Amino acid sequence: MDPPSKSWSIYSRPEITQRYEILEQIGSGAYSDVYKARRRSDDLIVALKEVHDYQSAFREIEALQILQNSPNIIVLHEYFWREEEDAVLVLEYLRTDLASVIRGAKRNWENGISIGEIKRWMIQILHGIDACHRNAIVHRDLKPLNLLISSDGVLKLADFGQSRILLEPGFFAVEDHPDGQNTLDQTWPPHQPEFVREAENSCMEGSQNQGQTTTIKIESSREVSELKAKDEADKESNFQDGNTSCFATCTTSDMDEDPFKGSYSYDEGGEDMSGALTSCVGTRWFRAPELLYGSTSYGQEIDLWSLGCIFAELFNLEPLFPGTSDIDQLSRIINVLGNITEETWQGCSRLPDYGKITFTKIENSLSLEACLPNRSSDEFHIVKRLVCYDPGSRATAMELLNDRYFNEEPLPVPVNELRLPSTNIGPDESSPGVWCDYKDMDSDSDFDEFGKVDISSSGTGFSIRFS
Repeated sequence: MDPPSKSWSIYSRPEITQRYEILEQIGSGAYSDVYKARRRSDDLIVALKEVHDYQSAFREIEALQILQNSPNIIVLHEYFWREEEDAVLVLEYLRTDLASVIRGAKRNWENGISIGEIKRWMIQILHGIDACHRNAIVHRDLKPLNLLISSDGVLKLADFGQSRILLEPGFFAVEDHPDGQNTLDQTWPPHQPEFVREAENSCMEGSQNQGQTTTIKIESSREVSELKAKDEADKESNFQDGNTSCFATCTTSDMDEDPFKGSYSYDEGGEDMSGALTSCVGTRWFRAPELLYGSTSYGQEIDLWSLGCIFAELFNLEPLFPGTSDIDQLSRIINVLGNITEETWQGCSRLPDYGKITFTKIENSLSLEACLPNRSSDEFHIVKRLVCYDPGSRATAMELLNDRYFNEEPLPVPVNELRLPSTNIGPDESSPGVWCDYKDMDSDSDFDEFGKVDISSSGTGFSIRFS
């Protein structure tokens, strides 16, 4: 088998090829490539994830080592990492993901996903999140594509390249294993990763907002230039890396069909060794409002917001907030949950970008109930406990696991009764809908998408108004 030119390095590393037969490439992104492989010693099928970014590899290995005994976290069998070479993670192979389940249900299952199945999926996700949060790990990129599923229905959290350990236990210095392989009871990278301090924590992007005029207040003409310059930089730097999130499910033909291509998963990597966080993480459709407003002091609550969006999608088989840019994302959230003020979210005015972006006041918001038609009050209640402005008001994973909803009829089905798609299911390009609408979006231009931009002077500087 001739190795692809893009990923020649994994084929030239004898410590890997002597132990594993590389079968095929099953995923590719800006920061990693993933291969299906067979372990020569016992014929076990695994996924080899070659990570090209030092920081992402460091974080994923560290998190998976901590979580290695958690049943709803993907298994890291071993890893290979020498200085001057990419890390290669040997992960368990899981054939599908929750995104494929949702698409399969929408297309092929007459009554969608049954309540008993939804409850079992939710319980498994909650156990995985609880394991992360009990170990002070925030995942920071929860979405259906990162919830992988085995052939027997076991769901596992995957893709920890953007995760952070909030307690910052420190980094370990190690010596390389003689054959370049590290086992899980050893410490690993030979030196700490180099962090680049981010020059700008805010990643706010703009988009046309349906039925609403958006005003962004800019304090000086310099900020106007910076926004435009940043917008151009975003076009070059915000690569979609979601194809490797479902590394065990993608085929080469699937790589161009990622329905989340328009929702951008990215991490600008601007965090420093002091533990400061960046707001530019995660996938837009599942990003908490505090991140959209540039927060760098968030916690595990951002995962809980993402969880609420995932649960809503399980109920409706459609994304809850499919924004085309960060400003459009905020607009969609506000149109449902109402205006963001100190009355609705105490402390919101202290968020870094709160004073820069203002929306026309919404008189009558849609409400979450309108977004969850034909769902029970208990189902709505579960989502409402997660999708709320105040991070401190979001229910924890353990609190939700104890909710009476999971102990009432219909009860969660056994794991082995969960229905799975026979093949990995991509978006349906033959019919209109959100998957097609955002599939081909390849830029996130604040100014181009809004059309006409009026810049006028004000008492404090300039005001930019989109109409």
